[in-house]
Amino acid sequence: MAKREPLVGLDIGTTKVCVVVAEHNADGEVHITGMGTSPSAGVRKGVVVDLDATTRAIEEAVDKAERMAGVRIAGAIVGVSGGHLASQNSRGVVAVSRADHEIGEHDVLRVVDAARMAAVPASDREIIHLLPRDFIVDGQDGVKNPVGMYGTRLEVEAHIVTGASTLLANLLKCVQRASLESETLVLESLASGEAVLSPAERELGVAIVDIGGGTMSLGIFTGGGLCYTQVLPYGGNHVTNDIAVGLRTSLGDAERLKLRHGCAVPAMATEGEMIEVVHVGSREPRVMPRRVLSEIIQPRIAEMAGLVKAQLQRSGFGYRIPAGIVATGGAAGLRGLGDLFAERLGMAARVGMPEIPGSVADTVSGPAYATGVGLVLHGARQRRMGHAARSLNGNGTVYGRVRQWLREFTLGA
Repeated sequence: MAKREPLVGLDIGTTKVCVVVAEHNADGEVHITGMGTSPSAGVRKGVVVDLDATTRAIEEAVDKAERMAGVRIAGAIVGVSGGHLASQNSRGVVAVSRADHEIGEHDVLRVVDAARMAAVPASDREIIHLLPRDFIVDGQDGVKNPVGMYGTRLEVEAHIVTGASTLLANLLKCVQRASLESETLVLESLASGEAVLSPAERELGVAIVDIGGGTMSLGIFTGGGLCYTQVLPYGGNHVTNDIAVGLRTSLGDAERLKLRHGCAVPAMATEGEMIEVVHVGSREPRVMPRRVLSEIIQPRIAEMAGLVKAQLQRSGFGYRIPAGIVATGGAAGLRGLGDLFAERLGMAARVGMPEIPGSVADTVSGPAYATGVGLVLHGARQRRMGHAARSLNGNGTVYGRVRQWLREFTLGA
C-alpha cells in the first residue's frame, strides 16, 4: 500500500511562521510528526508587506519541520487572516427539479450555488469559504442533509467569507516562491476552531477568539456551523509595545518580559516578587515589582475584551453562545487572560489548547499552535471526504467545490 502524503499546515502570522506536519491512518486518526517555526518579518496585521522576507521565513520553517518529521514537504494547507477579510450570511432558494419531488445532490448543488450568486463579491474580492449552515425543506428547518428527502422547495442558509484578491495573491505568491503548492486557504478562526472546540460547544453556540501578534480573529459557531466572522487589527504586539513604552525598554526585552513574567490580572503577581528590566540606553538592569508589569498589561487585555464584546453585540449572535468564549493564539498564553475575559464579558471563558496525539505533540500543545494544528485536522477531514482541496488559482469547478462543502457540512464540519 502506498504511503500517504503527509498533512501540512502553514500558519503565516505577524510574529511567526509555523509549519505543522502530521500523518493520518485509515481510521482518520491524526498524529503530529513534526513542527517548525521561524520569526515572521514580512507580515503586518496578517497581510504580506514584504514578499522576500515572508518567503525566507516560510522556507526556514519548512526546513525545520522537514528535519523533525523526516519527510519532504511539497504542499500545504494555508491559514489566512487580516483585516481585509469579510463575511456575510446568504440564503439560496430553488424549486426541486425532479417530477417525483425527491431531492437529489444536483438540487443541493443548485441551492448552494444560488446562495453564492445572491452574495456575489465585488470584482476585487475572492470567495474563500462558502459554508452551508442549515437546509430548509418546504419550510422545515434544521435539515442537515436533504438528499433523498421529498419536497418542492429547497432553501439553504450559508456563511460566506471573502478576501481581497490582491492580498490573497501576494500570500499565495510567497507560498509558491518557497516551492510549495497551496492546497487550499482556510480562515484562521475556522482552523483554530478545529483544534480547540468540541462538537458539543459548536452545536450549543460558542465564540472563538484567536489572538495573534497583529490581529484578533473572532468566529461565532451556532448549530454546529460558523455564522459570524470578524478580524480586528489588534494583537499581542500591542501588549509588547505598551510594555516597551511603559518600562522604557526595547521591544525584544519587552517581548521576553511578557512571555516570562506577564499576566493579565495584577492580583496574580505575588506580593514582593521582583523582575529585572534593562532600560533603553542602559546596560545595568533595574529591579522592579512584577505587579508593575501586570498593571501595564491589564488595560490592553481589558480593551481587547471590550472590542470582542462590542463585536458580539454587533453580530446579532451574542445571545446564542451559551458555551461562552474560547481564547486561543499566542497572546492567549498570558496567565490570567481567561479570567479577565470572563469578568469583562460576563460569560464563561477558557483558553483553548490543541489536544492531539503524536510523537512530538507536546511541542504544539500551546494555544500559539492552535491554527497550525487546526489546519492539518481540516486537511485530514477533507481527505476522508475523498476531495482534496484546491487553491484559489482556478483549479476545480464551482460545483466541485460546492460538493466538497456539502459533504463537510453533512458530517458536522
